[in-house]
Amino acid sequence: MKKCLGYGGFGATFLAVEETLPGKPLCVIKQLRPPGDNPNDHIYQMAKELFEREAEILGRLGNHPRLASLRDYFAEPPHFYMVQEFVDGKTLQAEVREKGPFEEGSVKLFLRQMLPVLQYIHEHGTIHRDIKPGNIMRRTTDGELVLIDFGAVKQVGQIPSGSAGELTQFAIGTAGYAPPEQLSMRPVYASDIYALGGTCLYLLTGKSPKDLEIDPQTGEIRWRQYVRVSDAFAQVLDRMLAVSLKQRYSTAGAVLRALDLEPHYNTLAQGVRTHNPPPTTTPASLPQEPTSQDSQASRLAAAIRARKARALQMDGGDTDHGKLTPARLKDALRAGKKDFAGQDLRNYDLQGQVMVGCILSEAVLSHANLREAILEEANLGRANLQKANLQKANLHKAYLSFANLQGADLRNADLTDAYLRNANLRDANLCGANLEGALVADDQLAVARINWATKLPTGAKRSTWWPL
Repeated sequence: MKKCLGYGGFGATFLAVEETLPGKPLCVIKQLRPPGDNPNDHIYQMAKELFEREAEILGRLGNHPRLASLRDYFAEPPHFYMVQEFVDGKTLQAEVREKGPFEEGSVKLFLRQMLPVLQYIHEHGTIHRDIKPGNIMRRTTDGELVLIDFGAVKQVGQIPSGSAGELTQFAIGTAGYAPPEQLSMRPVYASDIYALGGTCLYLLTGKSPKDLEIDPQTGEIRWRQYVRVSDAFAQVLDRMLAVSLKQRYSTAGAVLRALDLEPHYNTLAQGVRTHNPPPTTTPASLPQEPTSQDSQASRLAAAIRARKARALQMDGGDTDHGKLTPARLKDALRAGKKDFAGQDLRNYDLQGQVMVGCILSEAVLSHANLREAILEEANLGRANLQKANLQKANLHKAYLSFANLQGADLRNADLTDAYLRNANLRDANLCGANLEGALVADDQLAVARINWATKLPTGAKRSTWWPL
């Protein structure tokens, strides 16, 4: 034993030497010290169970280059011990304290390094539950990031028995990084997505999410005024940090795809530091972010061009000079095509069309007839829907951030759990529409037309009257 690295709760962590291995490498020993020493005590048994589960999960995860591997596990009642790989480096929390907040590009690089780790953990049926800057280390030898401290891990489908009061005595995460469902002892994979988003906020601002202002109506963090990032990246962070599970990314892969399809991908290297240092200032320990000339960005650009080309060539033939006709669009829908991003569909008659999950981001749909269309979970981000007819349309869980709905007819439309943040709702007719669970601000609704039959996000109805 060389020294104590920390202690608290029911345990302590020590730096030690593995005497039996060649070269006598350093290791970390975690000691569990349950309250009391009665093996029959319920709290003692629960602490022991959680500790053993951590060892079991780490053993199942095996060796991963970005995880501190398990070396050994043994018991000397009433104490229990776990031996893990020692990661020589500094936590991201210490890094930010020493060098200041990260640039936008560096935070994107951080996400691209950590999201595959999260994906790996989730694929093994495990939720970490305590992702934060203090639990991510940058290894000194190669600068790689390593996720440590699985003390709060939970295997999906296994929750310790006992009263709620007893459960709260055990680690369930860290304030500011743990989302509401986790604090209610019901974590899901998306809980780790929220914590990773909170970690991004810390890297950008140098502040814990709990120290930032909260929207009193939605419970969401008001963070944008503290940083300068692109709108596209801000939308990704907003969805990672959505309080509602229905609005939040559900998997690490979904976040990676969002980053890949980010419209302004060439800004990966152009993030602005919070304190505006000279443009050439970059933390010494951070790898350089790829530029638009690098192969990664080139692949992203090619992927986006190919995606748009596929959307234009739905029938594999003539593109009619890039114009997707109504007939060809309907044929493409029947064939299962879903990607129509950026298409000019103004004035199209699409009444009753089934367009579940379609990608219509930045599409032009002004004056289009979408009456009773099924657009459930469709991506309409930044789409132009001015004066479109969306009466009785199904927009459940649709993504409409920055969409232009000025003057659109949304009477009796289903907008439950829709994402409407930053959408232009001026003069939009929402009379009789169902907005229960939707993410939309009061100032947006203030410029729209609503009446007694409009169901608001809270589930209530408003007395304001407009004719149907």
